[in-house]
Amino acid sequence: MKNISSQKKRILQFIDFKRISKSEFYRETGISNGILDKSSGLSMDTIEKFYSKYPEINPEWLLTGNGSMFKESGHAPGLSEPGELYAIDDDAAAIPLIPLSAMAGFGTIDTTILEVECEKYVIPMFKGADFLIQVKGNSMQPRYNSGDVVACKRLSVQDIFFQWGKVYVLDTDQGALVKRIKKGSDDNHIQVISDNAEYDPFELHLGKLNAIAIVMGVIRLV
Repeated sequence: MKNISSQKKRILQFIDFKRISKSEFYRETGISNGILDKSSGLSMDTIEKFYSKYPEINPEWLLTGNGSMFKESGHAPGLSEPGELYAIDDDAAAIPLIPLSAMAGFGTIDTTILEVECEKYVIPMFKGADFLIQVKGNSMQPRYNSGDVVACKRLSVQDIFFQWGKVYVLDTDQGALVKRIKKGSDDNHIQVISDNAEYDPFELHLGKLNAIAIVMGVIRLV
């Protein structure tokens, strides 16, 4: 196996994070095709083209591997407002991104343990959020698209005060649902509503809620 320079490995890590192919990367940057697969190091011209296309990258991280992938003033590529997002090594202010496969059970101890191994990000305007998840499906369009990242704050199921009309993440027997909540037919039920009119609303008994979190905001993939 060829020895690839550490800088190239970090660029490949960035490409994987951005979810683009090598051919897309070469096309976007103007860097010569196949250069990331060669054992030679990176030329200054290649590095300059990389920084020119992705100025949010932390130069120290690229050159030495130290620090975060992104500058603190930058944001992750492929993500847009309302919040800036960037990976950090310090867990103090970081929010874990829980994978789709772990969405169900987000309020359980198993997922709490899983969060230790999750990628973590800082989103300054969502300070106080407990976790991030990606929206799945189109039931909440146009407000939330499949793949959007939502920041969530856990709430107590036993002492919940619903803000009617707000969007919540509900952990139910059907899995985790991102839905708008309104008052149900009685105090023991809530009305679960999709923003997409093609999906009918339904009632859910509070006893079927395993855990609940309110959605604080969204970061849209572009």
